[in-house]
Amino acid sequence: MKAHLIFYVSDQKASSRFYARVLALEPQLDVPGMTEFRLAEGAVLGLMPAAGIKRLLGDRLPDPARAAGIPRAELYLLVEDPEACHRRALDNGAAELSPLLPRDWGHEAAYSLDPDGHVLAFARCR
Repeated sequence: MKAHLIFYVSDQKASSRFYARVLALEPQLDVPGMTEFRLAEGAVLGLMPAAGIKRLLGDRLPDPARAAGIPRAELYLLVEDPEACHRRALDNGAAELSPLLPRDWGHEAAYSLDPDGHVLAFARCR
């Protein structure tokens, strides 16, 4: 199974630049309407313009642009150096929610909001 997590974004190019810098990855796909980053074997982060999904699915889908800035998804990544990843996010326009701290579930995790309001967490096992 391959999993695609797709964030609806207000500006695909700006979001693509943000995630390329934060993840230190180049997109594996970058065409009008979709940018994809391979996160791990079988996991892909997609960035799709909010207007694009609205055009694709029509009026039955509530307009994602109406929820702009309201957290509606979280990308939780286990990485070797969560503090460095979190710092890259902040340096590239993310807003800090929480610094790197021990969490009840056995991880240390830092949280921020990406420019579209999605929660971004970088963590490691303690």
